Amino acid sequence: MLALLLGLGACAESQQYTPLPPGTTVLAFGDSVTHGTGGGAGNDYPARLAEATGWIVINAGIPGDTAAEGRHRLDALLEEHQPELVLIGLGGNDFLRRRPAAEVKEDLRAMVRSVIAHGAVPVVISSPELSLFAAASGRLSDSPIYAALAREERVAHIEGTFSSVLSVANLRADRIHPNAEGYRVFTQGIVEQLTDAGLVLP
Repeated sequence: MLALLLGLGACAESQQYTPLPPGTTVLAFGDSVTHGTGGGAGNDYPARLAEATGWIVINAGIPGDTAAEGRHRLDALLEEHQPELVLIGLGGNDFLRRRPAAEVKEDLRAMVRSVIAHGAVPVVISSPELSLFAAASGRLSDSPIYAALAREERVAHIEGTFSSVLSVANLRADRIHPNAEGYRVFTQGIVEQLTDAGLVLP
């Protein structure tokens, strides 16, 4: 099961980057999943990513945050921390509130462009498409806006991992948050795909 989850969605078409050494400042920007809700202290993916890479990973996750709100708080964090890499994990709460996917995509695009304008590398983390049937059957899949945005803006994105974790009952704390083991698997998927993109040394 673990091999299946980690093998999903390798970013074969993503741009290749120069590996970032230990000590690099990375901004993990997102909602409750970035914050680590459901996983317990120290199990959030930014903390686990820091352990795996030696990067200084700043957890800028706010529970309940949306892409619509997040785009307005990103620039201040970029100015404050001057990261070299920014992981953008937003959109799930927008989908739950039934915002049109096209609007969410444009909010994400604005964030990607802000990151680039600040001289950092943006990586978008896909969230599942809202589907009651998929949630009930354990067959969640990414919203297509993330892959489309990554192609259009020529940036890397983390695909398949979050949807796969939430599709497995024993990897989640509730329907929208991983548990501690889920965050571990989620982080492994992120590291694998960042390695594929060239940002982490293999």
